[in-house]
Amino acid sequence: MTPEFQAEINERKLPETIAKLLWQRNIRTQDQLRRFLDPQLTDFHDPFLMADMDKVVTRIQQAVENGEKILVYGDYDADGITSATVMKEALELIGAEVTVYLPNRFTDGYGPNQGVYQYFIDSGIQLIVTVDNGVSGHEAIDYANSRGVDVLVTDHHELPDVLPNALGIIHPRHPEGQYPFPDLAGVGVAFKVACALLDEIPLEFLDLVAIGTIADLVSLTGENRALVTIGLQLMKQTERIGLLELFKVADAKLAQVDETMIGFAISPRLNAIGRLKDPNPAVTLLTTFDEEEARLLAQELNQINEERKALVTDITKEAEALLDPASLINVVAQTGWHEGVLGIVAGRLVQLTGKPSLVLTIKEDGIAKGSGRSVTQVNLFSLLQEENERFTSFGGHHMAVGLSLPKEELTGLQSSLTEKLAASAVDLTEGEPLLIDETLTVAEADLAFVEQLKYLAPFGTDNKAPIFAIKGTQTPVLRRIGSEQQHLKLTVADESSSDALDVIGFSFGNELAEFTGDPFTVVGQLSINEWNGLKKPQMQLLDFAINWLQVFDFRGQNKRREFRPTDQTLLVAFEPLKSSLPVVRYENQAQLAEVMAAGDYREIAFLDCPENPELLKEIAQASNFQRIFLILEAKDDAYLDGMGTREQYARLFQLINGQEKLDIRYKLPQIAQFLQIPQNLLIFMIQVFFDLEFVTIVDGVLQKVAVSEKRPLDQSQVYQKRLKKIKSEEFLLLSDLAGIKAWLSA
Repeated sequence: MTPEFQAEINERKLPETIAKLLWQRNIRTQDQLRRFLDPQLTDFHDPFLMADMDKVVTRIQQAVENGEKILVYGDYDADGITSATVMKEALELIGAEVTVYLPNRFTDGYGPNQGVYQYFIDSGIQLIVTVDNGVSGHEAIDYANSRGVDVLVTDHHELPDVLPNALGIIHPRHPEGQYPFPDLAGVGVAFKVACALLDEIPLEFLDLVAIGTIADLVSLTGENRALVTIGLQLMKQTERIGLLELFKVADAKLAQVDETMIGFAISPRLNAIGRLKDPNPAVTLLTTFDEEEARLLAQELNQINEERKALVTDITKEAEALLDPASLINVVAQTGWHEGVLGIVAGRLVQLTGKPSLVLTIKEDGIAKGSGRSVTQVNLFSLLQEENERFTSFGGHHMAVGLSLPKEELTGLQSSLTEKLAASAVDLTEGEPLLIDETLTVAEADLAFVEQLKYLAPFGTDNKAPIFAIKGTQTPVLRRIGSEQQHLKLTVADESSSDALDVIGFSFGNELAEFTGDPFTVVGQLSINEWNGLKKPQMQLLDFAINWLQVFDFRGQNKRREFRPTDQTLLVAFEPLKSSLPVVRYENQAQLAEVMAAGDYREIAFLDCPENPELLKEIAQASNFQRIFLILEAKDDAYLDGMGTREQYARLFQLINGQEKLDIRYKLPQIAQFLQIPQNLLIFMIQVFFDLEFVTIVDGVLQKVAVSEKRPLDQSQVYQKRLKKIKSEEFLLLSDLAGIKAWLSA
């Protein structure tokens, strides 16, 4: 760190860890530090640095002077909704007659729609202003021009090679502009037009600017950081009735509003209406002065969001059932899926499988239409561009696409994409890298430190919440939570503190066994959990690591029920075993090596005990698995029943000697009860007599054999095999886990 930077850190009395995190974010000068920590209105750039701003302002002023009817044409997501609201209110402040229209996702599609333009032009619209769309709307804009209606485009999406023939195009990356910040959201662009029109910074719009900017996941650096930081502060005093009602139905406290609350409580409700229905009531909600209307509309958006969540849950479950584990890309399609939520479902499948995912609904005309989401390692847009001849429509970018194609093409598409991915150097088994900002002790991750992390907020794209690693030695609290026991709740302790850090792991419920023995490292983001006025630091678990041999104990009937193998678990048995799962019956090391080479196995589970425990050790060491599950079911409980006593053998011999025949097929339970010998042990003893040729057994009927010489029981191979089995079971089933782990590692 430079002396200048360190001096500023010292003057602000910032802790060293915060200074290090700022430096890692390339905040390295006094001016950068001031802009990052204390954004001001003076950090907003001059809107007239954008190309065409003079032209656009002049044309709008002319329309107002002439009493022209203006259409604000937006988009159906949260950014489009807030953009349209900002533009509407700015135009009304200068006396314009404004109509707002947000296209319907299902009937109008995204962007300028010629049919909609025609409808409004026929209705008397004389000027069209787009927000959050327009740079790709060539046909609709040309149509408007042919009708003598000017179109002003305000947008932030990727610029095409050829721009449309609009009268003016306001875009932060316009090739003829000089705007210094390229990453404004659609609402940010609309706000810059509002600033230019009003010749001042309209503070009353910054609450909406913050919402739309956060919702659209644009870079939260530079001017966007200033817009969001100041917007969140002003939002706490907002007078928008609809926004206040939206906070109420979301059960969110306006006084505590931050980027997380917007991202998880507010923007999903705005997005949901555009995903499922006509989005235009959302603009009414944000602009109304009628308290009853606001209350009813907020309740409607909340209900639609609940419907959206239910649809996502149901479709995700159905989509999971259609996944092909052998494919390197998920392509699933089904009739009746709601197309408005397929992008969310695709994202869920990416999280679940670590693979790019396409999720489509099959329409009545046989066209499959849907969305795709990707992982960092795979540019999904480029990958699909190579299949362009299959599609009836296609667009998107690196991480997300929209597409439609005949349903007959789906199988071929998945096969072709899998081949391309297999031929590439991409390794989807590694998952996406998780960059750790700092390693802390439990003592360092205290409440005061987590409070100081607020200096770095608001967090979002290009300014992620810092990720910390903590090396734990114990978990004083460890349990599954959630309606389906799908989440993990634990506390992490180390030698630095007598306290333990609360950790919540969403969707980590199946990993409980990982934390039951060895030291571990948890990785996640820190926040403050407040309950009944008590504040505590808490980590949200993102990942964990255990970098040595892990042995998990599922021995015993109760623990066995908790064992949940996956398709990456190699299940090995040494004896015939009834199972609905794909179990490999061990024959030899070569056979097992061939099985392992044919599958993507990450862990091994031993379902029963081998006759020689050294065999289990040899397999474990040769396979080089880091995770070993011990189920070790003892089918006949040999180690409990033992070998049989001299007195028990004498009773059995006496019974056989006194009977001409014994029906052991149907009368075995009665014989066991009469002799007072456990049935499994009795079966073994009879097998020993048969092996020593003391008896014959034909069709379940036992008869004695005249014996010329006595033979000791231990001459029986059956006897010797059970003796070895008992010793093996006693060691493997009665040893503690630490002892077995040490033995396996030796």
